[in-house]
Amino acid sequence: MSNKEEILKNIRLHTQETYEMPLITLDAIHYPDKVEQFIQVSKSVGGNAVVLREGEDLNELIRSLYPDAGKSASNVPGIHAAINPDDVRTSQELNGIDLGIVQGVFGVAENGGVWVVQNVKERSLYFISEYLVILIDKDQIVDNMHEAYKKAAFNDYGFGCFISGPSKTADIEQALVVGAHGPKGLTVILR
Repeated sequence: MSNKEEILKNIRLHTQETYEMPLITLDAIHYPDKVEQFIQVSKSVGGNAVVLREGEDLNELIRSLYPDAGKSASNVPGIHAAINPDDVRTSQELNGIDLGIVQGVFGVAENGGVWVVQNVKERSLYFISEYLVILIDKDQIVDNMHEAYKKAAFNDYGFGCFISGPSKTADIEQALVVGAHGPKGLTVILR
């Protein structure tokens, strides 16, 4: 028996009175226009979210958003990038990537977060790129984190995370630093 099992057994032995778990009903927030809410919240956390218009070329939109990006990396079908991150031997080879373009699974209107599962060989691409573009389908936006946690699932790599806006941190002197632990900028393109 493990320590955890032994502790739980002792707790059960010494519990005098038990109570049924209460029924918790949750009326979480819902938005009349999830896409618009997602776009607004994304901007408020320092990121950007744009809708790909009907007939607009995705590669041209990315180039217009990041005209100075030199070295790009993506394994998303149809995306023009200098490097396929699945072809690198080690994550160190991704150092110096100006623009990473990845596929997200769904977005959350409540906080502008995007659920991203590892769909590249080296997940460091999500964090080592100077700027990151995440592609999601605009019909894959949920209202709140309660819905998001029900929807979140992992793939064969077993890695997933929510990404919302660029990397940022602030110290006790209240100096905000953007890009300290990850991308300096994030754009979500809703298709």
